[in-house]
Amino acid sequence: MRRTSTHMAALLLCAPLVAGAAIQTERVEYRDGDTVLTGYLSYDDAIEGKRPGVLVIHEWWGLNDYAKKRAEMLAELGYVAFAADMYGDNKVTDHAPDAKGWMEQITANQSAWQQRAMAGLDTLKASERVDTEKLAAIGYCFGGATVMQMAYAGADLDGVASFHGSLPPASNLEPGTIKPSILIAHGEADSFVPPERIAAFKEGLDTAGADWQMIIYSGARHGFTNPGAAAYGMDALAYDPKADARSWTLMQGFFDEVFSD
Repeated sequence: MRRTSTHMAALLLCAPLVAGAAIQTERVEYRDGDTVLTGYLSYDDAIEGKRPGVLVIHEWWGLNDYAKKRAEMLAELGYVAFAADMYGDNKVTDHAPDAKGWMEQITANQSAWQQRAMAGLDTLKASERVDTEKLAAIGYCFGGATVMQMAYAGADLDGVASFHGSLPPASNLEPGTIKPSILIAHGEADSFVPPERIAAFKEGLDTAGADWQMIIYSGARHGFTNPGAAAYGMDALAYDPKADARSWTLMQGFFDEVFSD
């Protein structure tokens, strides 16, 4: 796997937040330029030696308990997981207008967006527990779009998985630019992603010669993996336990494949 890195992230590891348990979690402070970010590292301390690392990118709500829980679930599967912070300043909200504004600040500049995500990847790679030859990234909603941007930027990843992401199309990418294999888990009733964007998304991947698969879950709306989706009070969001379970199982098989070499 080609190894390229544009950031030197600093790990500031605090004392474990879960003492005496097999699954350990640590707050990790790192930087993207002058911006201080605080991510969340999770791993099983009963496992010896290096293991694959998985970056987790949060929904547009910020690095909340849901994203942290996914990192812990990945640690339970035997990975080192790092839930990155895309906003900084401990920005987390339950209000869509705030979330939309923060997301738009990040996504307005594609290069800066990609750079912010890469800072999280470099922080994951800096962990002594991570096998830096086996790396992946997953994301939810805004996070799904973010891991796709990482793929478009030629990130040093074996695989990326997008769950109910916004599916930004690739544009003007040379064949071979996209290195990771791609898994897309999408809800058939996701009103945030119009059919024409899905078509453009698929076309962009094909033009770039990407290795991709897309699974569409009948009746699933945006946010289908998040048990707390209904609490946000948006009709377009709904948890779908069957689609959640199926997509998580699918991801595990995907990782088995991309980490097999």
